[in-house]
Amino acid sequence: MLYIEVPAPYDFALSSERFRAFGRDPASLWDDGGLHRAIAARDVRIEAAPGGVRVEPADEVVLPVIRHLLGLAFDLDGFRALAGRDPVLGPLEQRLRGFRPMLVPDPWEMLVGSITAQQVSLVAATAVRRRLVERFGRPVGVAWAFPPPEAIASVAPDELVAIGFSRRKAEYVLAAARSASSLTVLRGLPDDEVKERLVRLRGIGEWTADWFLARHLGRARAWPAGDLGLRKAVAAFYGPAADVRAFGERFAPFENLAAQYLLLGLRTP
Repeated sequence: MLYIEVPAPYDFALSSERFRAFGRDPASLWDDGGLHRAIAARDVRIEAAPGGVRVEPADEVVLPVIRHLLGLAFDLDGFRALAGRDPVLGPLEQRLRGFRPMLVPDPWEMLVGSITAQQVSLVAATAVRRRLVERFGRPVGVAWAFPPPEAIASVAPDELVAIGFSRRKAEYVLAAARSASSLTVLRGLPDDEVKERLVRLRGIGEWTADWFLARHLGRARAWPAGDLGLRKAVAAFYGPAADVRAFGERFAPFENLAAQYLLLGLRTP
């Protein structure tokens, strides 16, 4: 067992809310007060501990994955200072204090999740994702290992359609599987270049690329302006905005954290 300190204030339950809000996700499974992920063929459990989290089992392979998952690179102190100067975001940050957005550790998993969520509710997307994992992944203790791209690349489109993908999304997932080896280099590139490379892939537009920056890479300036949920959150807290992308500039350089606080605030009134 390993203890990981997380900068205070930290609320593990609030930070992991997204993994419970939209249905059962076997690849990021909430079970008996803890979050389970399959890492290096082991079922790794993350649970709250005073001042941080406990991780079991843990070693040099598991640790960097968990640190990324926990979003430890986010500058919450800087964000709180900015929020304190905003009459709307300030009270919201106080209400959600301790929320540190969690990230999706694997770029391929993030891309598939985003494709699944295109133009459908997150509840419906989670259900399709669950069927994908249980059909092509494998159980590792309580959690399931997300199917690797090589397990999907040779699948017939009809097999993906049978578990809930549209024909077009099935083609997008297959194209992403065949290009997955190119995703690992994106971590070292600037935001604009990441987006430029992603939108070259079939079925990947600005919305998907923005969420890849926000929830996989954890980039501070990511602002998914095309997301319907974020647009609703901006309207609910600030009133209608003619240009949501331009509106995000008021939160610079913490657009990503602002977006995730607004979305969580809308889900948890």
